[in-house]
Amino acid sequence: MGNPSILQDYTRTMSASKLQESGKVRIAHSLHTKEDEFVIERRKTVFQSLQKLNINCSEDAVPHVALLGSGGGQRAMVGLLGSLVQLDKAGLLDCILYLSGVSGSTWCMASLYQEPDWSTKLETVKDQIIRRISGPRVSWEDALAKLKKYYYEKDHFSLTDVWAVMVVTEYVKEIDEGKLSDQWDQHNKDPFPIYTVIDKQCKQCKDEEGTEDPWFEISPHEAGYSLTGAFVETSSFGSQFVNGSKKKPQDEMDMLYLQALCGSVLADGDKNKEFLWQKIKDFFKDLYPKWLRMSEEMREEPKDPSAEKGYQVLMDLVDMNLAVLNGKDPSDLDQSIRNTLNELSGGKSQLIFPIEKLNLKDKEAAVRYMNEHTEDVCKNLSHRFSSWPFDVLESIQECMVQWIWGRKYDFLQNMNDEALPSTLLESEMRDYEDAGLLLNSPYFPVLRKERNTDLIISLDFSEGDPFMTVREAAEMCKKRKIPFPEVNIPSEDVKKPKDFYVFKGTNTPTVIHIPLFNVVNCGDIETLRNKYRTLQVPYSAEMITDLMEVAGKNISNNREKLLEQIGAAVRQKGHN
Repeated sequence: MGNPSILQDYTRTMSASKLQESGKVRIAHSLHTKEDEFVIERRKTVFQSLQKLNINCSEDAVPHVALLGSGGGQRAMVGLLGSLVQLDKAGLLDCILYLSGVSGSTWCMASLYQEPDWSTKLETVKDQIIRRISGPRVSWEDALAKLKKYYYEKDHFSLTDVWAVMVVTEYVKEIDEGKLSDQWDQHNKDPFPIYTVIDKQCKQCKDEEGTEDPWFEISPHEAGYSLTGAFVETSSFGSQFVNGSKKKPQDEMDMLYLQALCGSVLADGDKNKEFLWQKIKDFFKDLYPKWLRMSEEMREEPKDPSAEKGYQVLMDLVDMNLAVLNGKDPSDLDQSIRNTLNELSGGKSQLIFPIEKLNLKDKEAAVRYMNEHTEDVCKNLSHRFSSWPFDVLESIQECMVQWIWGRKYDFLQNMNDEALPSTLLESEMRDYEDAGLLLNSPYFPVLRKERNTDLIISLDFSEGDPFMTVREAAEMCKKRKIPFPEVNIPSEDVKKPKDFYVFKGTNTPTVIHIPLFNVVNCGDIETLRNKYRTLQVPYSAEMITDLMEVAGKNISNNREKLLEQIGAAVRQKGHN
């Protein structure tokens, strides 16, 4: 009788295709059959590209090259675009098998993959993207309509929906309602895209052996845990599954939401709450008067005089949260809330938390008090105002105090499989967030041994230490026994990085690391870092053009070095 574990793997692999078509969970390390099919065809394109570049290569020795775009908000979006344009001009773009991104780089990817076979007409697509992101912002009415859709059309509403509408649209300047799974038949000539996020609960697990798997990848075909080998069709990600079978379908997330999920840089910790509370305050300030005007124009129900008081309570509550975060006395706002609620209820309103309990000297306790107080007020208000837009305004505040981001049904709930960590089987829901909060580059999806990656080109658009991601990737891989070259950075390079680094190892992929700002492509690194911050107002057309040029130089200045390493990958693969 054969080895039971081999037989089990074989059975899983043989049934993978059937599972992929049935809407069931797939537990296997093998690639999706459609990705396998793509790789076969893409290798032919890469082979032809190598011939044009005069790199001698047999069809069996075609290297698997992965291009990684790090996080970095709009800096990463523009930087990746500038790099891809130069890769195209250098004749190297068709050598890329996988294109994977974190955070801001996924914004660039989402824009590119709107256009069928974008890599065949990148100059035109680039001009379209630049015109859009340097143009007017999404209208307030369109943003509000989108928020309403997000709130009513799925089971789990979170701050990721708010982030998509209030923040991501400011940078990408559009509401992209396309679906990732619908795109794929239009991209036969482009690299295979992999979007990355992390599982927040897995990230928070303190596993001494380092076997937890927070790395979560989303491709046009499936979404799931890269290292664990647990996937569901991308069109079903977000639906409720029980014991591996779909129980309650949910609509597939659209591309705007996907960009917010990947780019939810504020989702970790609460140090960023003030920024988001301010965004919410600005949105609330605009919402009510415009909603009233829209209602009157549509001749809906006559204005409810008490609605304005309910709206004022919510505004005061936002201001109260901001006051506490800034260490200011919120007692006047609290009294205003209590008086208004009492007036609305005819003297019957009774909040649980008295203001005397608030101690501003203990900030942690004060914030904890405000969280409970906010939920108390929203619950009180919801008894009287439970329809649009009050329901979403109350829900946003409740999401803020619970700090809920990227909430989805856990598609592994109640599955019975020893290959899966028990923590993934026990919860009804999981929360997903920006992968840059753990590692600001998508190494782990392309390091899956089934992808057979030979060469990784890491484009680092990080705001701080330009070597942090590659160093941390090496440390994490060592902990998990994943082949990765040793990373040694000369001490003098930390503050004055060069524009091209190569890390090699025995039986590991080769890693090329390219910091965005370096001593070669810009004179004053700190000046550019300060000019292109992660969280700042959207870049002007001039700033975009300048940054495209800076990023592009990292490719054009190193074309020969890139060719050399691609050739080395060919020779290495030919010897194996």
